[in-house]
Amino acid sequence: EWEDLVRILRDYGEERKARAISRAIVERREKAPIQTTRQLGRLVQDVVGSGGRRIHPATRTFQALRIAVNDEIGQIERFLEPAIRSLSPGGRIAVISFHSLEDRIVKRFFKAEAKGCTCPPSLPVCVCGKKPLIRLLTRRVVRPRKAEIDANPMARSTRLRAAEKL
Repeated sequence: EWEDLVRILRDYGEERKARAISRAIVERREKAPIQTTRQLGRLVQDVVGSGGRRIHPATRTFQALRIAVNDEIGQIERFLEPAIRSLSPGGRIAVISFHSLEDRIVKRFFKAEAKGCTCPPSLPVCVCGKKPLIRLLTRRVVRPRKAEIDANPMARSTRLRAAEKL
């Protein structure tokens, strides 16, 4: 259980203090259950400190727990291939991700599908015959501009990638 919590916070929240936070959560639960998000937020803040950040120190912890509970990584992985397959030639797909883990999955998937060939670079010619399935419409990730973030602070972490089926 403790190890699972460390893994979730480290892998899904990219939390550097995952071990310390997990230890504090387990120790606290042995005394009295954590019943509110405010209690959990304070506990994480006590472990991590506030350090003059612009976002709350428990943000990564809550993100990690949400990703694990909702299986968000599994959902995005299961979504991409059927979504591309269901497009007609010329059809477009746009994916907005809300954290770097999702964006990394989308980026790698789009890159692989736009490349086609999966042969090792050491082979002189392609033997796999895999053709590119999509054309990237966004070479680089598209992030919200300052004006959009000012109007909608929740947009600050969004990233957009788009592609067109060949």
